[in-house]
Amino acid sequence: MFKITSLAFLLIVATSSFAQKKQPELKYDGYLFAYFEGSGKGDLQEQLRFATSSDGLNWSALNKNQPVLKADEISLSGGIRDPHILRTEKNDAFLITATDMNTVKNGWGQNNGIVMLRSSDLIHWSHSAIDLTKQYPKFFANVQWVWAPQTIYDPVVKKYMVYFTVKFKNDNKLDFYAAYANKDFNGFESQPKLIFSPKFGGIDGDIVFKNGTYHFFFKGNTKVDGKEVKNGIQQATSKSLKGPWIEDFKYLDVYSDKNIAVEGSSVFKLNNSDDYVLMYDLYTKGKYEYQTSTDLFNFTKVSKSFTKNFNPRHGSVIGITKSEARRLNDEWECVPAALLQPTELSDRYVFKSTGNPIIKHHFTADPAALVENDKLWLFTGHDFEGDQKGYKMKDWLVFSSTDMTTWTEYPVPLKLSDFSWAKGGDAYAAQVIKRNNKYYFYVSTNAYGIGVAVSDKPEGPYKDALGKPLLTNKDCFDSKNYWACIDPSVYIDGDGQAWIFWGNSECYFAKLKENMTEIDGEVKRINFEGFDFTEAPWLHKKDNLYYLSYATGFPEKTAYATSKNISGPWKYRGILNEIAGNSDTNHQSIVEFKNQWYFIYHNGSIQPNGSGHSRSVCIDKLFHNQDGTIKRISMTSEGLMQ
Repeated sequence: MFKITSLAFLLIVATSSFAQKKQPELKYDGYLFAYFEGSGKGDLQEQLRFATSSDGLNWSALNKNQPVLKADEISLSGGIRDPHILRTEKNDAFLITATDMNTVKNGWGQNNGIVMLRSSDLIHWSHSAIDLTKQYPKFFANVQWVWAPQTIYDPVVKKYMVYFTVKFKNDNKLDFYAAYANKDFNGFESQPKLIFSPKFGGIDGDIVFKNGTYHFFFKGNTKVDGKEVKNGIQQATSKSLKGPWIEDFKYLDVYSDKNIAVEGSSVFKLNNSDDYVLMYDLYTKGKYEYQTSTDLFNFTKVSKSFTKNFNPRHGSVIGITKSEARRLNDEWECVPAALLQPTELSDRYVFKSTGNPIIKHHFTADPAALVENDKLWLFTGHDFEGDQKGYKMKDWLVFSSTDMTTWTEYPVPLKLSDFSWAKGGDAYAAQVIKRNNKYYFYVSTNAYGIGVAVSDKPEGPYKDALGKPLLTNKDCFDSKNYWACIDPSVYIDGDGQAWIFWGNSECYFAKLKENMTEIDGEVKRINFEGFDFTEAPWLHKKDNLYYLSYATGFPEKTAYATSKNISGPWKYRGILNEIAGNSDTNHQSIVEFKNQWYFIYHNGSIQPNGSGHSRSVCIDKLFHNQDGTIKRISMTSEGLMQ
């Protein structure tokens, strides 16, 4: 065991407290959870996985819950367990330690060491495996278990201490050993030494520093006459990392009195909060729960479950910045949109499309494109959640691209709440058009009517231009339902006249005045033979021929008609797009960009929880035939990547 004098102990306390307080903190926007799986295919369970969260309580697995590193490439046994992740003091690297153990292949009989990994970007990791029996045979030749390593920075010696549980074959006691990592974090400076020997033994240690005190959390137990009568999460405290550690023998988890086993305790602090989360693995129940505390001594008396789409075993959590979250998403996807989406006016999120859907971190719908010079602007609706049973749409999103592969996301340009008159509505389909160096955002709000907002920049922000609706159900004569006044589409003809089309069940159109915020003349309704209109009108023009595309039937397909005059008469030309997979609605935008026509639409294909109310925008190429018809759209998963 490490030994220190009383004077040295006092110096360590003072120096440690000062050093810990002095270290500045980054502004964290979310969390990263490093874990291994507890279910599924056996040879994939004991692998390193990542998940992210914007609030520390609701989690999404990265890489579709597949390993982010191959255990057989980083470990001696072919498996890793109990990963612990730590950010370095200088914020220039990340450290992971894990148990080098493959129970699926080798059982629980013995493991000899740990795995150490280091990264500067959370993506690329250097690695090494430490076998205590080979590196330190004089002392550890008879070791049976080396479990749950973790790392903490020692501000006194300015080094990283790695600590873990050790059991020897000839001794049932489980104790904690530690050693300082070398500079490259691929080994130890010297042989590990005993740092803490709990009265009845312990595993899964986790040390947290707060207000001059080190809190050593671990799974402990109580024995009477050598027989265990109780176990659960306990803690010991010290003013120094090297001890002495004082046990309080109290149980912190709510399950210790219920004879339900927990292990893998790990503590992390919530961002911008005084709360700490004590999480643990209910490994016999397949659950992962937590309690909270503000002082690390007193924890809530009721446990709660994380929301997650994976089944974690023993793991750990760190705070991450938005830029780190974006980097993780670029590599493995599935990071929550809240950690990617720009919020500051100057912030931008740049990402690449890898096929359809083109945007995978948001649920997007009702696309509308605007081409300006060498840039395509894409405005979309926003289905807020996955696997919804109804529409929850409260804002619109905006993206741009110069090559249809690399996209830039901007802060939310317009919210439903920006229209004071649209209380209780939804942010339905919209379109943006430019006129006189201003950009006009026409939106539908379900039963509250069609509004218009204006901005000096395509990315916004936009402001309500009227303070009232531009159109309401009163303008929809012969309408069959209360949501008739939706889905505006605006087109400026070659003579400078602006037109607006809209409707559900009935298709209406009217001229717009030069100011783009007033109707010019009477509202008219479109009707022609074969016209079975549902919603989503869109106008485009090619070779002096006007094309009116629209949703038809339900579930919806996309049909189209042509005319030599924008006000008609129109001729039905057939189906353009079949029912979009997993979505009852079908909403399109058709534009020419860099001498290629594109069909932009939505479906419910995003995995795993896309639906007809959780939709995703896709893009495929569109081709006009010489006779004025359009080649039927072929919806593809590859999209523009093929």
